[in-house]
This record gives sequence, structure tokens and C-alpha cells, in this order.
Amino acid sequence: MNWDRIEGNWKQLRGKAQQQWGKLTDDDLDVVEGRRVELVGKIQERYGIDKDEAERQVDTWTKDM
Repeated sequence: MNWDRIEGNWKQLRGKAQQQWGKLTDDDLDVVEGRRVELVGKIQERYGIDKDEAERQVDTWTKDM
């Protein structure tokens, strides 16, 4: 699934994102609003990982959608 579709369907997909990254709060997901850069930033913040790793995880998750 491409990121435009994820952004457009964020309300439906946010639950799957929260399953993938359980440390993300509802408030985090509200801030993200389907924006990839915001999601990567929140993953970095909550999990204490670098940007490259967060982007890799998001890319893998996107492919699995």
C-alpha cells in the first residue's frame, strides 16, 4: 500500500499501527494523522531508536498493509 492511501485511510489503519508499535499512545496517533514523517518521529521518540531504523520499520509495515 502506498503512503497516500495510508494517509487517506488513517482512521482505519491507526489501530494496526498501534498493534505494531504498542508504545504509541492515542495522542501520538492523533498527532501523526497519517503523516509518515510524524510516525517515524514518534517511533524514534517512544522506542529510542535512530531515524534509519524507524524508517525501516515503517517501510516494512507499509509493505505488509
